[in-house]
Amino acid sequence: MRDPYSVLGVKRDAGADEIKSAWRNIAKAVHPDHNREDPNATRRFAEVGQAYDILKDPKKRGRYDERVKAAEAKHQAQTIQQQRQAAREAAEKARVAKANAEKMMEELARAEAAKAKAQKPAAATAGATSGSAGATAASGASGPAAGGPETPEDVISRIFGAQAAAAHTATQAAAASVLGDTQPAAEAPARDADDASKGFATSLPAQAINLVSSLVRRIRGIQPIPEKAPDIAAIAAITITDLLKENWITVPLPEGREARLRLEPGASDGQVIRLAGQGLKLQGMQRGDALVTLKLDQNGPFRVDGADIHTILPVNLQNAVLGCTAMADSPAGPVEVAVPAWSGSDQVIRIPDGGLPRAEGGRGDLVVEIRLMLWEKPDEKVTDLMRSMREGLFL
Repeated sequence: MRDPYSVLGVKRDAGADEIKSAWRNIAKAVHPDHNREDPNATRRFAEVGQAYDILKDPKKRGRYDERVKAAEAKHQAQTIQQQRQAAREAAEKARVAKANAEKMMEELARAEAAKAKAQKPAAATAGATSGSAGATAASGASGPAAGGPETPEDVISRIFGAQAAAAHTATQAAAASVLGDTQPAAEAPARDADDASKGFATSLPAQAINLVSSLVRRIRGIQPIPEKAPDIAAIAAITITDLLKENWITVPLPEGREARLRLEPGASDGQVIRLAGQGLKLQGMQRGDALVTLKLDQNGPFRVDGADIHTILPVNLQNAVLGCTAMADSPAGPVEVAVPAWSGSDQVIRIPDGGLPRAEGGRGDLVVEIRLMLWEKPDEKVTDLMRSMREGLFL
């Protein structure tokens, strides 16, 4: 069953007299005898009766209100718990990513230290053998270090150069063992060295490239874009008046915060609006967004369908048959409508531009639904006339 307050079109703090009056008006409007062509009339009439049965009894009404409050509190608690869990998962991902980055940097540092340690004995041997030539080679090996601090590009070149040289030496050693070539590896053509270097660089796995990229970012001080914190969900209660006037509304957020937004033309019930930077705030992460769902209060006498606003106009029998001029309720106040002769409950009267603003411009219509109503007390003349018409007797 739907919310009984919504069924009767009353607010949650409505009094007993207001509830009874609303029930009588709606019961008359949806009575099956007045809506013979509507297959759902009986169901709607029964629903109205059930709603009134709950709200007229203070005990039943109190139990229903308690169940609604408990369900809303449970839903809110579950939403907050889900948001906290998402925040914990995001923080854990950030921690693991940071640990992996630090581990990769440590591996690069160890590889660089091992390379420097291996180069020292080679430089000493070359100096003892070739004298000044060795000194020149040592000076050349020092490279950028002698002229100033290394740039990130020098570090990358130095790392790839050491790996390519090792691959080239291993290739030449294998070739010498097969062909019996005693020629030193230093005399191999420069073209072969270039080919070996290119082949090795091509075969580097993607992980090595990622490690080098991380090293460049660390040396240059370039920090990766921080991960975004999870979004949060919020509900904003609005009224038809808010939509008509495009009001600013206040949105309650978790942790006691609030946000304000302005309703734009075309805003509707159930629409989700994203408020950037109004979500969770976690250390080391970008602040998330707030996803605000608009919830339209339709407990009043009006019903919204798209950009149209529907209202009900009760009309008695003689005015429905003969036609009349009546005042219909609208959010902006009573409006005068002309009821055509021989109007039934299946007819509506449209008043242009009496509805909600549209996103593409203009406004919807005010749709006046005619409801044929009988008098509270039976009228004998009308009863005799209807009986004679049903039995085929005309006086």
